[in-house]
Amino acid sequence: MPQTTVAVLGTGILGLPVAANLAADGFTVRAWNRTRSRAEPLTARGVLVTDTPADAVSGADVIITLLSDGSAVTETITAVADALSSDAVWIQSSTVGVHATEHHARLADELGVAFVDAPVLGSQQPAENGELVVLAAGAPEIRDRVQPIFDTIGHRTRWVGDSGAGAAGSRLKLVANSWVLAIVGATGEAIALAQGLDVDPHDFLDAVSGGGVDSPYLQGKGRAVIAENYEPSFSAANAEKDARLVAEAAILAGVQLDVAEAVGARLRRAVSQGHGADDVVAAYFASWPGGHRPDSTS
Repeated sequence: MPQTTVAVLGTGILGLPVAANLAADGFTVRAWNRTRSRAEPLTARGVLVTDTPADAVSGADVIITLLSDGSAVTETITAVADALSSDAVWIQSSTVGVHATEHHARLADELGVAFVDAPVLGSQQPAENGELVVLAAGAPEIRDRVQPIFDTIGHRTRWVGDSGAGAAGSRLKLVANSWVLAIVGATGEAIALAQGLDVDPHDFLDAVSGGGVDSPYLQGKGRAVIAENYEPSFSAANAEKDARLVAEAAILAGVQLDVAEAVGARLRRAVSQGHGADDVVAAYFASWPGGHRPDSTS
């Protein structure tokens, strides 16, 4: 059978390992990123890095968008309209919210390409390990074409809708994100409170370890804060964007989300304090005036 050519548009924290894993699994992969230097490491992995998104998608069987937000996705896909193959499938895996996903589904229809709404759960390490969870919605007749791609980049695919136009994948992603954001906010607050009360935060993590309220995420992010390690696997700025999308979805659903609103406010404060490029757990800094714990080296 002919080899599938995949164009990956956006090679950030998720896009870079996605492209690398696809190439390692035998797909022909082209990649584009607005800042080309961030995509260049892929050349050593057998990926063709292109100067323009149109060069990446020309003749491609499948296009995957992993970009920062809905506007970036719209701008990029519109720019490559003339280069798209008529039988191409567009997998939209950026987290962009309900309204933007519905808009992208309509745009795909106008461009004459099949559309799969497929955001993913997971950050840098799961992406590198090919262990993302894909939350996909798309027509049954195109699932066989994209499933091998999902099997490469993730360890599980959950098909949640027959049409990407309904944004079923993105709706589920927002629900999951509301939970992740709650854990992020609670972890930062608990560590900050421990430090403020002169309690060793290690004692807190050890106290809940292995119990019903423990989680690997709490342990990993909590110990990262204690070690003052904010190397981003998912940035605070992107998390703040996701918090806004959750808030928009809540308005759409007529649901009051007090925890999500509070975590969004903490993230906005941390970003305004200069921690937007740090890992999402840098929301911890929102607990301290000026964004810095008085006795911290950060």
